[in-house]
Amino acid sequence: MGNPKAFLEIHRQEAGYRPIHDRIHDFGEVEQTLSTRERKLQASRCMDCGVPFCHWACPLGNKAPEWNDALYKGDWELAYRLLNSTNPFPEFTGRICPALCEKACVLNRFNHEPTTNREDECAITEAAFREGYITPRTDIKRNGKKVAVIGAGPAGLAAANELNQRGYTVTVFEKNEAAGGLLRYGIPNFKLNKAVIDRRISILEAEGITFKYGQEIKMVNGQWSMVNDFAAVVIASGTPTARDLKAPGRELKGIHFALELLSQQNRVLAGMEFSKDERITAKGKDVLVIGGGDTGSDCIGTAHRQGCKSVTQIEIMPKPVEGPEDPQNPWPNWPRTLKTTSSHEEGCVRRWNINTLEFLGENGKLTGVKVQEIDWKPNPEGGRPIMVEKGEPEIIKAELVLLAMGFLKPEHPAYPENVFICGDSANGASLVVRAMASGLQTAQKVDSFLRTQQTKS
Repeated sequence: MGNPKAFLEIHRQEAGYRPIHDRIHDFGEVEQTLSTRERKLQASRCMDCGVPFCHWACPLGNKAPEWNDALYKGDWELAYRLLNSTNPFPEFTGRICPALCEKACVLNRFNHEPTTNREDECAITEAAFREGYITPRTDIKRNGKKVAVIGAGPAGLAAANELNQRGYTVTVFEKNEAAGGLLRYGIPNFKLNKAVIDRRISILEAEGITFKYGQEIKMVNGQWSMVNDFAAVVIASGTPTARDLKAPGRELKGIHFALELLSQQNRVLAGMEFSKDERITAKGKDVLVIGGGDTGSDCIGTAHRQGCKSVTQIEIMPKPVEGPEDPQNPWPNWPRTLKTTSSHEEGCVRRWNINTLEFLGENGKLTGVKVQEIDWKPNPEGGRPIMVEKGEPEIIKAELVLLAMGFLKPEHPAYPENVFICGDSANGASLVVRAMASGLQTAQKVDSFLRTQQTKS
C-alpha cells in the first residue's frame, strides 16, 4: 500500500449531506462530495490487512484494497478498471449500496472507522465518466445467438450487459416506459438522479443491446409471447407484488403501497402528468408510514419534499440495537443495528413494536389508524416468537398511509431448460448489489448452457 500508516493517522471522513433546510425543498441528490485531495486521503486508509474481509462481504467480490490503492496514487483510470472488473455499474452501488464491505472492513472491527469504500467507488466512477475512460465497446464479436432478458432492473441490466460482452445479441423487454426497475421507479431522485441511469443505458445501447419498452412478457399455455425466437430467456422481473395489510378499513381513500407514491413522484419529476384524482401527495397531510426499512425511509423523504404536515413511521418488530455493534451478528457479519437515514434526519417520529389494528375514516376518506403497542415473547415450541398485547389501543392521526412492508417472493412454474431466473425474481426482495451479482452469475449459466448445446449439436 502507498501509505501503510494512513489508517493510524487519518480518521474516516464522510462527505455528508446537504443542509436539511436546503435539501427538503428539492429532489436533488442529498449526498455531497469530498475534494480530490480528501478523497485520496480516505482511499489511503485502506490498510494492508492481510485478509480483506471486504472481498468476502461484497456479493460482487469487489477488490476494494486494489482500487483504493490506485485511487490514493492518483491513477483514476486503473482504479476504475479494477472496480469495473467485478462491478458493471459502480455508479449505482456507489450511491445506494449499504456497503456490506465497510461493515466487514478490518478497520470497522479495529475502531469502527472503516474505509469509505462506497463513496470512493462513486468518486472513481464519476471521474472515469468525466475523463472519458468509459466509452462504448466497438469490438464485440457476435456469436450468432440471441438472448431475451425480461426486466430492465439491476439484475436484468447486469445479465444483459454480461451476455452482450460475451457476444450474444441481447434484447431487453421492459414493461415500464424506461429502464432501471426499482432504480428508476423505487429509489427517489434525492438518492439516485435518474440521469445517472440514462447515461449508462446510452452506453449499453451503443454497445448493441436493444431495449423494448412497454412490453410485458407473459407465458400463456406454456408459450412465451414475443420471445420464442431466442436461444435463451432470462427472467429478471423483480418482486412486483407488495406485502399488503388486510386490516379493517383498508378500502379507505388515502392508503397506498409505498411504490405507488415513489414511482409516481419519480414519473412526475420525469415530466409525466397526473390528474388531481390520480395524484398521490403528502402536501399538508399527517403521514403514517407502516414499515421500518429503506422503502419506508424513502417515503419519509418524499413526504417532506411534497410538503407534509408530519410524518410518523411505525414498525411491528422490536427496535434494533443502538451503536455500532450487534451482539447477534458480530463482525465481519452485517450488524442489524439502528439505522438513521438522511430522511429520518429531516424529521420523523419513529416507533417500534407497534401493531396496526384498524384504519379509520369518514365519508370514505382516511382520518387515522388504530394501533397498539405489542411485545414479542419466546415461543416455547421454538420458531417465530409470539406476539402479545402490551399497551392500550391508540389512534394515530393520518390522512395518508404508506404501506412499506416489503414484497412477496414470486412463484414460478416449471420452465423449459433454456429459461433462467435471476435477481429478486429468484431470491426475493434484497439489495441492488445482490441483484447485480445474481444477474452476472445467471449470465454465466446461460453462456455455459448455450455452449453445451452447441457442442451437442
